[in-house]
Amino acid sequence: MNIRHDNTRQHILETGHRIIAGKGFASVGLNEILKSAGVPKGSFYHYFESKEQYGQALLQEYFDHYLSSIDELLQVEGISGHERLIRYWQRWLDAHCEACTDQKCLVVKLSGEVADLSDAMRITLRDGTDQVVARITRLIEAGISDASLPPLEAQSTAQMLYQLWLGASLLGKLHRNSNALDNAMKFTQQVLAR
Repeated sequence: MNIRHDNTRQHILETGHRIIAGKGFASVGLNEILKSAGVPKGSFYHYFESKEQYGQALLQEYFDHYLSSIDELLQVEGISGHERLIRYWQRWLDAHCEACTDQKCLVVKLSGEVADLSDAMRITLRDGTDQVVARITRLIEAGISDASLPPLEAQSTAQMLYQLWLGASLLGKLHRNSNALDNAMKFTQQVLAR
């Protein structure tokens, strides 16, 4: 594989992530991304057929990174399933409180916007969030297995908690404070209490 090819493609994705996370997908033109990245338009079309395909690649890259961070939690030895879950939610709380005005989570930022604009991007978001819920389910199952969590229905609890935190993140962005996220943490701790 051509290293320069990979680096340029990656550079375009990283630059676009920063811009799109702040402004949204529809309001950012390719020229803005390419000017900021210092990459000619022809190079963009070498890697991506369209802005929509670029958006899919951007989301897939986001999910790949995000899912690997959850997988790291699944691999941590010597801590209970309950502690793994609390660490996951605490990371979320810390990341979103730092970014209440500068959204870094593409799921929160783009879900409502692109769901009606691009079916391909909607499917990428849907599949990615389904994988996140599956990982949270595995964390809950680990906690049930090691008896650090009460007997919960793992999949529905994971789905409910993920929905809670997505909504709290959106409200945090609207209010520009961490109140909704703090409440999400309190509720999560109650649900997960033994």
